[in-house]
Order: sequence, then C-alpha cells, then structure tokens
Amino acid sequence: MEAQATATVKEALSALYHHPDDAIRTAADRWLQKFQHTLDAWQVADTLLHDEKSNLETLMFCSQTLRSKVQRDFEELPSEAFRPLQDSLYGLLKKFNKGPPKVRTQICIAIAALAVHVPVEDWGGGGIVNWLGDEMQSQQEFIPGFLELLIVLPQETSSYKIAARPERRKQFENDLCSSANVALSLLTACLGFDEMKEQVMEGFASWLRFCHGITASTLASHPLVHMALSLLNTDQFLEAAVNVTSELIHFTVSRDSSGVTEQFPLIQILIPHVMGLKEQLKDSSKDEEDVKAIARLFADMGDSYVDLIATGSGDAMQIVSALLEVTSHSEFDISSMTFNFWHHLKRNLIGRDSYTSCGSEMSIEAERNRRMQIFRPPFEVLVSLVSSRVEYPEDYNTFSEEDRRDFRHARYAVSDVLLDATDVLGGDSTLKILFMKLIQACGSGAEQNQNWQPVEAALFCIQAIAKSVSIEEKEILPQVMPLLPRFPHQEQLLHTVCSTIGAFSKWIDAAPAELLILPPLVDILNKGMSTSEDTAAAASMAFKYICEDCRGKFSGSLDGLFQIYHVAVSGVGGYKVSSEDSLYLVEALSVVITTLPPDHARRAVELICMPVINSLQEIIQQGEDALQQVPARQLTIHIDRLSSIFSNVKLPEVVAEAVNKYWPTLKVIFDHRAWDTRTMESLCRACKFAVRTCGRCMGITIGAMLLEIQTLYQKHNQSCFLYLSSEVIKIFGSDPSCASYLTCLIQTLFNHTIQLLRTIQDFTARPDIADDCFLLASRCIRYCPDLFVPTETFPRLVDCAMAGITIQHREACKSILCFLSDTFDLAKSPEGEKYRELINTIVLQRGATLTRVMIASLTGALPSGRLEEVSYVLLSLSRAFGGNMLSWTRDCIALIPPQALTDSERSRFLTIISDASSGSSLGSLTDRFAEISEVCRRNKAVQEIVQAALQPHDLNFMGVPQHS
Repeated sequence: MEAQATATVKEALSALYHHPDDAIRTAADRWLQKFQHTLDAWQVADTLLHDEKSNLETLMFCSQTLRSKVQRDFEELPSEAFRPLQDSLYGLLKKFNKGPPKVRTQICIAIAALAVHVPVEDWGGGGIVNWLGDEMQSQQEFIPGFLELLIVLPQETSSYKIAARPERRKQFENDLCSSANVALSLLTACLGFDEMKEQVMEGFASWLRFCHGITASTLASHPLVHMALSLLNTDQFLEAAVNVTSELIHFTVSRDSSGVTEQFPLIQILIPHVMGLKEQLKDSSKDEEDVKAIARLFADMGDSYVDLIATGSGDAMQIVSALLEVTSHSEFDISSMTFNFWHHLKRNLIGRDSYTSCGSEMSIEAERNRRMQIFRPPFEVLVSLVSSRVEYPEDYNTFSEEDRRDFRHARYAVSDVLLDATDVLGGDSTLKILFMKLIQACGSGAEQNQNWQPVEAALFCIQAIAKSVSIEEKEILPQVMPLLPRFPHQEQLLHTVCSTIGAFSKWIDAAPAELLILPPLVDILNKGMSTSEDTAAAASMAFKYICEDCRGKFSGSLDGLFQIYHVAVSGVGGYKVSSEDSLYLVEALSVVITTLPPDHARRAVELICMPVINSLQEIIQQGEDALQQVPARQLTIHIDRLSSIFSNVKLPEVVAEAVNKYWPTLKVIFDHRAWDTRTMESLCRACKFAVRTCGRCMGITIGAMLLEIQTLYQKHNQSCFLYLSSEVIKIFGSDPSCASYLTCLIQTLFNHTIQLLRTIQDFTARPDIADDCFLLASRCIRYCPDLFVPTETFPRLVDCAMAGITIQHREACKSILCFLSDTFDLAKSPEGEKYRELINTIVLQRGATLTRVMIASLTGALPSGRLEEVSYVLLSLSRAFGGNMLSWTRDCIALIPPQALTDSERSRFLTIISDASSGSSLGSLTDRFAEISEVCRRNKAVQEIVQAALQPHDLNFMGVPQHS
C-alpha cells in the first residue's frame, strides 16, 4: 500500500512539473494537495526524504508535506510515534545539513513544531535547547543545520500554523525564556565561524524576545551585542546588524517589570553606535538598501526613545537633529520612515500624561512651555522639509495609475505631518512658514504664468492645515485669498485652489465684510466647475462647504445660486460636474434654504425640486413600458437629489409639504419599478431622509408610504423596504397614535420574511433581507416592544434567527446576533419586566438547541472574526438564564469527543459560563472564550469533529471557513 502511494506521488510530481498539458498539471496539483491531508502522507513523505534517489522536486514537496503534517496533524499519531518521528527528523536534519537550504529549512520548522507540541520532558531534562546544545558540542560537523534550528525555534513560537493548545503554546514560550541563556551561549560559540556570522545575528535577533530574564547590564557586555554593533560599520553584515540593534532597542523599552533607568547600561552603548551612522545617510556612494536600513534604525530609535527625547536634553536634541537628517533625504520611502516619530513626539509634548511627574499644575505648565519652546525650531524645520515633498513631478502625466496612487498617499502622509506640526507650533505660525513658501514659489509676480508646481505644493500644504488655523487670523490669509484669482488655471493648480477655498470656508465667513473676499472666490469655483471633471469635483465640494459655513452671506444671492444649480443639474451650460458631484451643489443650496423664512423657503424648495420632479415626470409620461425599461441610473440620478434635499433642508414642515406634494410621482415609481433593486434602494433612501427630517409633520403621507412598502414587499422581497421601516420605527415607534398601522406593518413584514428565511441556505441566498429584517426587529425591541414582543410573530422570529445564526455574511450575522442579545437583555432589564415571563417561556423551550448553535458558532461554525458578537450573546444568555444556561452548556460540551476537548478544558468552559452569569464583563470573558475557540479550531480535523458533534439535526448547517 505504501509502495503504491509512493509511486503515485512520484508520478503526480512528475506530471505537475513536466507534463505539457495544463489540465493534467492542474489535476496533479489538486491530487497532491488532497494527499497531504491523508494519514499515508506521514510515511510516504518520510520514506521519500530518506531515499537517496529522490530529486529536488520530490524533496521539496515531501519536506513541505512533513512540515505541515507536524504543524497541524500531529494529533493523528499515537503517543508512541513521537520518538521515531523525532529520530527521523533528526536524521533528516543531519542528512540535509549542507542543503538543499530550502529542504533543510522545512525540516527545521518541522522539528520546531514538534517541540511546541510535546512537553519539555520528552526532549530530556533540559528541553530542546539543551538537547540541541549537546548535539552541537558532540557533532560539530552538523553545526550549520543545528544553527538554523536554533534560529527557527523562537520564530515558530508565534506561528498559528502549529495546531497546539493555547496553554501548551504558552508553556513552550516559557520554556524558551528559561533556555535563553543557553541559546545565547550557543550563538556566541558560533561566532568563531566567519561564514556563519549573518546566521548568528539572525538567531540573536530572534532570541531577544525571549531574554526577559537577562538584565540590560548583562547584555551591555555580551559578546553578541558587541559583535552586532561592530558589524554596523560593515557593508556585508549591515542588514543583519541593523536587525539585531533594532531588536536591542525594542528590548530596552519592552520590559514589563523594570523602568528605563535599569536599561541605561544598554541604552548608553546603543545610542552612540547608532548616532555614529549619521554621516552614512548622506553618503551618495552607499547602496540605497543600506541607507534604508540605517534610516530604519534611526526611526526605530526615535520611536522607542520618544519619551526620553521629549525631555529636550542636549543628547536628545542630537537625536532629533539626526532624525531631521533622515526626513530631509531625497527618497520619500526613506524620509517617511520618520513620520511616526514626529507624530509620537507631538503627542508626548502636548499630552498631559507626559508631565504627571512634575507635580503641581504650575510646574506642569512650566515644563510643558519649556519643552514646546525647545522643540519649536525642529518642528519649523520639519514643516519646511516635508512641504517640498508634495510637489507634482514634471513627468506626472506619464505616471501609471499605481504611481499616481502612491503620489496621492505620499501627499496625505505629508498632510498628517503638517497637522502634527500645528499642534506644536500652532496653526497660525505654521501658516506663516507655508506662506513664505508660497511667496517664494510665486516669484516676483503672482499674476505671471510661472512654474505652477511649487505654487500648487505650497497651496496644498496651506489647505492641509486649514482646520488648525484660527478663524480670527488677520495677517496671512487676507494676503492669500486675493492671490487665488490671479493664479493660472492649470488643472491641478485650479483643483487645489478650489480645495483651499472650501478648506477655509469658516475663516471666509468670519472675515471682515470690507475685504470683499467671497465674490471672486465664487467666480473661481465657477471656473473650476467648467474646466475638468476633477476640478469640478473639487469646486462642487468647496461650494458645499462655502454654503454650509457662509449661508448667511448667500441668503440675498439665491438667484445666482439657483443659476449655478440649474446649469449643473441640467448638463448644459459648460459645467463638467458629474451626477455624483452635483449632489454637493444640491446640498449647498439646501443648507442655504434652511436659513430662509418659511414662506421663502417653501418657494425655494419648490424651485430646487422642480428640475428633479420634472425629469421624473417626463419619464413617467412616456408610458408604463418606457418607465419599466428605462435604465435605473436615469431615475436614481434624480431621486438621489431629492434625498439630498430632504436630508439637508432642516425645515420639517416645509419638507413635509414637499413630500406630500410629490408623493404621487414617487408612488408611480414605487408601483412600476418595485422589481428594480437599485431604484428601490434610491427611493427608500429618499423616503428615509424625509421621515428623519419631517418626523411627525409628515401627516397622512407616512401612512400611504407604509401601506405602499408593506404591499410591495410581499411581492418583490426588496430588503430596502425593511430598512425604511426601521427608520419609521425609530421615529414613530413610541407614538401611541401610530400604534395601529405600525403593528400592521410589523406583522406583515415579519410574517413574510419568516416565509422567505426557513433554512440556512435561504439566509445565504438572501443576506440583505436577513440583515435588514433583524435590524428592524432590534429597533422594535428598543422603540416599540409592546407592539412586537407579545405577538405570535415574536417567537417565530426567534426560531427564524436560530436557523440563520451561522450565516457567513458578516452584517447579516451581526444583525441576527444583536437581535438575540437584545431579546435576552430585555428580559433582564427593569423596562422589560412585564415581558420577562413571556421571553423566559420562549427561551426555555429553545434553550438547549440555541446554546448548542451558539457554542457551535464559537467553536468554528462562524469565522473567528465574529468572536466578540458570539461572546456577547453567550454572556446575555448566561446573565438572563444562569442555572439553565450552565446546564445547557454542560450537556452541549459533553457531546464533544475527548480528543477535541479535554476534561480540564470542559471544566474551564463551564467556569466561563458561570462567571458570565455572575456578572463578569464582556472584555474579560471574550479572551477566555477565544482560548476555547482556538482549542476547537486548532486544525481542520478537530474543527470538523467538534462541528459534527454539535450540529443539531433539526437545523440546516453548512461547512464554514475558519477566517472572516
């Protein structure tokens, strides 16, 4: 049998790598992947690895197979198989001591995984590290392989490919910490081999995470540390030395029990060696990758020692100077490495927690002012340095889309740095620095058609800090605004000019009237809307901000605003505003209308709605067939504008009159396009905003709207009808006068949904309906429980929810779980006392099955990304039904076979449920639930065993992935 399997593997590998037919290669690959999950794979892989005739392709496949089997399927083997497996892997490590390197690496990872699985005693009294030390001493010819294993051991500790129980993983980490001194001694012994220095440094960097028991003073004099620091000045080993030095820096700030003072012996030798590399940052002959490594080291030092640097000592300012050197580097990838440091330094300087040791408020303020003054010059230099990074390259038009995206991201990153600087320097002071950049870019005459890139860059930086500039600023902005109309109308520059106008809308509103700033700026926005789609987008957005913040200045200019609006939405007149961007203009006009007296506002709403309604009526008047066949976009483009009007005209009575007036038009679209999801979503969104703005002013229209959606929902199953109903419940749910038609709405919608969602397959096919249905149900529990909980529909909806708990759609799953936890919380709350007996009856009848489904969800039926929501449902259920929940849980986990869950793990699970019923917080329980979840998901076989045991026969479940 084994011989036949071995031969088949060889044939499949030959086909995979050498057969000319793609279909044959694909089939071979599929068979080999399936084979790796079989029990036979252990012996076949081992046999072929020991076979001297195996070629490289076979060795690679079999080493990967054996590695993955040890990682995830070790529990398949009987306990007595450990020793033969250990001996075999040890033999293979020696066999492949000199290569092939990739095969040797797989064997090392397999041995490391084996060490994670088994207790320290199985390797002898001292564990795997001591065992390895003995082997290295007695068999020095195999040191390359032993050294790689020593490197891999700490790296594999955090690998979740290894299907070990959490407590075993923690114990292995503790074992490594106990063995750290031995490991460092072994690495030190290998320093004598020049050809192994790079590997020794890699191993040292890996082991530093486990050196908790070694003091900083001990490391400061350790030969490995001195070797690493000396290698910083070599080209051959620079990368490895930088990695070690970074880990040493992190070591000094990650100690749990000791303060920074105790780390000084190590810090005091690290910083001078790093600072000694400063000149190499400017060395043009240096390899770019080496410069990046050195820059990364400076950035790590800055981030790690930011608390020390923030004190502003002389030594600290030398580090700041070096970091400014990195920031000034011409390559953005290198320069940007320091951006996190500047952010963290800013937070330290302005954060109150940084000064708690100063004592009194007066002392805190004095120290804060001292530090802020010390760091003003570096942050001023920082502003000058980064502001030049945003300049458009001359060849920007030849950039690929990916390069353009990278350039945009670089500009966003610089914007963040500039905002950090404003927190230290103040927005107005930062503005002065950037204004000087703008003046320099403009040259002798701003109105000349000068090189536009530097002007645009300075202006981009100015608009980036707009929110930090005081609206009372009187020195710089009164000089900036008159410059804007004089700049050339180059596309990117005009885009930034428009964005700048929008960014400073609040300042423009507060500016003295005699400056006459607004009219020429509106002219610029008009020009932006007619230049290109990009500039039109920026101009439309700016117009929205201007109207929002300067609405009082526009109330006498409605004719001009309506002219702009009509040109934009009609598509004639030269504007290049897209339909999406036109919504900004609708919003702009709407907020201005809100400032008008009611009579004027009614007329203005009629004028703003007229182009929209007329366009919809033109389509309707073409006949039923035309309305049925018109593309959805030709309807939604107008309906979305109505949504914006209903949302932004904050005059309930005025909007309610408009909704009532235009309802017949909307109803026709409801009636004839109810099959069209896109149109219905747009229309329901408009109705949602109408309900939200108008509230109880809607009058009879709300009744007509609800009758429409409940009738159409039963025919067309559009989930947006449920979402609109949720908004109605939120607004009207507590109004007794609405109880009658809301009860009818609830019953109709839920009863129909229950018919649609009978099995998990139904939920999977209709996730949007599931999501919106249970969102509506939760709203009913919160806003109108009297209309919902006592009805016959409520227990049927609980049954429906139970059938859909394991849906993989994230939002639908969350809505279902939220509905269930809201139900249990209601039973426990003072407000829900009158429903307690009813809810208790419903849950007690279903508790055993519900608990089983929830524990199945926790242990693998749902992705691990749902852990918090699942934990909260279990918590709510435990709080409301403590003793019963404990009993249900005990019965449920008794179904799980012992190879998946041990007695101690069962006991721990029951303790978690008991603690939950006693009032433990969600945060403390979620981590404990996560450990049980991890145990039951530790490999595919265990997860399948658990799910097979927990699957109720009366509910339909589907196979599910482990990750979201």
